Amino acid sequence: MTELPTLFRIFTDRLNELDVGYFVTGSVAGIIYGEPRITHDVDLVLELLPKQLQSFVDAFPLEEFYAPPPEVIETELRRETRGHFNLIHHETGFKADVYLRCDDLHAWAFRERRRIELGNGTIWLAPPEYVILRKLQYYKEGSSPKHLTDIRGILSQTPVAKDVIAEKALGLGLAQLWHEVSDLH
Repeated sequence: MTELPTLFRIFTDRLNELDVGYFVTGSVAGIIYGEPRITHDVDLVLELLPKQLQSFVDAFPLEEFYAPPPEVIETELRRETRGHFNLIHHETGFKADVYLRCDDLHAWAFRERRRIELGNGTIWLAPPEYVILRKLQYYKEGSSPKHLTDIRGILSQTPVAKDVIAEKALGLGLAQLWHEVSDLH
C-alpha cells in the first residue's frame, strides 16, 4: 500500500514543479494539525493563472490521471465563487478536490500558508485558523460531526490564534458556532 504522504505528493510535487501557488487544506490539514483519521482525498486550493492552464493540464496527463478537459478548468477559473474540479490518479484511485482561489479568506490563507516537510518532500499547508474556519462552514452547511472532531483535534494539538478565528468567524456568520466549539475546548 502506498503511504499517505506519497499519495499527497502525487499532486503536490507536480504543483511545486510548476510553481503554481497552492495549499493543502481539509481533512489532510486536519490530520497534520490534529489527530489521525482516514481520508481518501486531498483538498487543494490553487492560485492557478490562465497563462498556467496548459502547463497545468500537461502536468496531469490523461494516461495517469482523470482530469477535466481544459475548457472545463478554464470555465471554473472564470467563476467568481466556488470554482472547483477533481483530479484522480488512476493507479491508486487517490483524488484531489481542487478549489480555485476566489475570496478574501483564500487570499489571507495564501499569505499565511506554511511550507512543511512531509515524507521526503515539501507541501504548502493552509494555516490552522483557515482550516478551522472552513470546517466550521462545512459543519454549518452539512452538520457532519467529523468537522467538529477535526476542529477539536486541531485545538488540542496545534497552537492557533483564537482571536483571528473569532474575528474572521464574525465576518463569515460563524461567530456563535465558533464560540460554542471553542468553549468546549
